[in-house]
Amino acid sequence: MKKLCRVSMLILLSLILVLITGCAAREVAPPAPSPSPGIVKEYTGRDRPQVAGGKPGEVDADRKIVRRGYMTLEVEDVSQAMSAIAALATELGGYVVSSHKRGNEDVPHGRISIRVPADRFGEVLDRLRKLAVSVPDESTKSQDVTEEYTDLKAQLRNLEATEAQYLELLKKAETVEDTLKVYQALSGVRGEIERVKGRIQYLERTSDMALIEINLQRTKPLGQTGWSALKTLESAVRGLATLGRVLADMAIWLVVFCPVWIPVAVVVIFLWRRRRARASS
Repeated sequence: MKKLCRVSMLILLSLILVLITGCAAREVAPPAPSPSPGIVKEYTGRDRPQVAGGKPGEVDADRKIVRRGYMTLEVEDVSQAMSAIAALATELGGYVVSSHKRGNEDVPHGRISIRVPADRFGEVLDRLRKLAVSVPDESTKSQDVTEEYTDLKAQLRNLEATEAQYLELLKKAETVEDTLKVYQALSGVRGEIERVKGRIQYLERTSDMALIEINLQRTKPLGQTGWSALKTLESAVRGLATLGRVLADMAIWLVVFCPVWIPVAVVVIFLWRRRRARASS
């Protein structure tokens, strides 16, 4: 009986040891093997790694503000005003974006757009007002793009870090397939870099140089109300010139079409004279 108890105890202890050994083996399992550096998944833009750099809430001390102004100026001479505005922009370190003049001599209109340094935006508006007889319309607009600018700078740092990592993987690629995959991902990253750089440059340019659009129209002088002999004479001269152009056009048409109308005229005259001769006889 004692011998049977001893055997049972030995079997029980053996089972306990086996269970303990199995649990320990599961708890201390070896780490999974790392993927081969030659295998690169396709770049999607969301898979870019994050690197140490700018903090999410970091804001540059120099704020980026895009300023725009719109003005309608009544001036005595539209052409002179456009020249003065262009000279003003050049004087302050800016430039003319576009200019256009339309209308006749009596009612001319002009439109000119300029960019000037943003820190002299208010000064330019003041000097533009002094060029005009009156300012029927004026408005300004400002847009703070500092947050977008900061985010784009952080994106650019991350993208450049991603580009460097893909270049390292390109050096380690062992097969043609892996090389093509890495190159495709690298091309996607470089496209994103160019897009972000373009947007950053646009924000820098528009925030450093404010845009002002000016509409120009001529004022009606007080002395030109009612009848004017000079205006009547000018109208008569213009009418005479128009009549001369019409007569000259008619003469040119007659000369060009003479091979057509001369034979017709000869036949008509011949028939008319023949009929007249018969009637008289």
